[in-house]
Amino acid sequence: MKLPHRAFLVMLCLIAVGCAPTSNPGSQGPLVVATTTILGDMVAAIVGDQATVETLMPPGADPHDFQPSSQQVALINGADLVIANGLGLEEGFIDVLDAAKADGVNLLEVGPLIDPIPFAEGGSEELGEDPHFWNDPVRAATGAAVIADALSDVDPSVDWSSRATEYGNELRDLASEIEVMLQGIPAADRKLVTNHDSLGYFADRYGFEILGVVIPGGSTLAEPSSAELANLVQVMREQSVSVIFAETTSPSVLADAVADEIGEPVLVVELYTDSLGPPGSGAETLLDMLRLDAELIASALS
Repeated sequence: MKLPHRAFLVMLCLIAVGCAPTSNPGSQGPLVVATTTILGDMVAAIVGDQATVETLMPPGADPHDFQPSSQQVALINGADLVIANGLGLEEGFIDVLDAAKADGVNLLEVGPLIDPIPFAEGGSEELGEDPHFWNDPVRAATGAAVIADALSDVDPSVDWSSRATEYGNELRDLASEIEVMLQGIPAADRKLVTNHDSLGYFADRYGFEILGVVIPGGSTLAEPSSAELANLVQVMREQSVSVIFAETTSPSVLADAVADEIGEPVLVVELYTDSLGPPGSGAETLLDMLRLDAELIASALS
């Protein structure tokens, strides 16, 4: 029996090493391929069993560093809709996505469509626009509406908009819930030092200041100089900062080194910033991830 082309591509991806499991394997409808775990979860929340969703990155993968396999490239080229973040987040996908788009693949990049903000580091716009929009639940809700519009172009027979509105309401409710969680942090203590510049949208939404980052440049792939690390240590001392927020997707070696250099007790707290967590982590969905991160931040800074 010959498998339909789409089913063959899905099966090929699942067999391939490094391809994340399908989000809803029993579903029908269009084949939607998402690059990151966060986008895959957003799409799955909207489509339910009305589409087949494939997420290319596994939980815990760093989207700045992930490289697609040849089987995953084939899956992208056979999809009805490919959903990427854009704004340079998927650094290992840029050439693949550009080629797919040139070949006529239906590609949606969500990041540029949600009124992105500049990177928070130093308040400078030289680094470009920040791709980490999902760390603000309200902007994530806007992203869900953007995804629904693209799905409507692919298959207008389903009311994707209503599904996205329902999911978006959950995200907005969570934004209010997080605001309550963070109420115990005084304004003077709403200062963040992070592993890389990933919490700009969170800071913008909830009134925090990004004092500095361990890895400059907006990506986890940059290498800080000794002068940059020394400057960060000085800033933390001057501002009496005693917490560095690291990430589950990147080693915390540099963050630990900065903490040791301070000379006073400094917490290094791991957050789920760029990827969902594995089963049992408490960060298996975007809603869970944002809630858990807010709890960790509130606990560390209160």
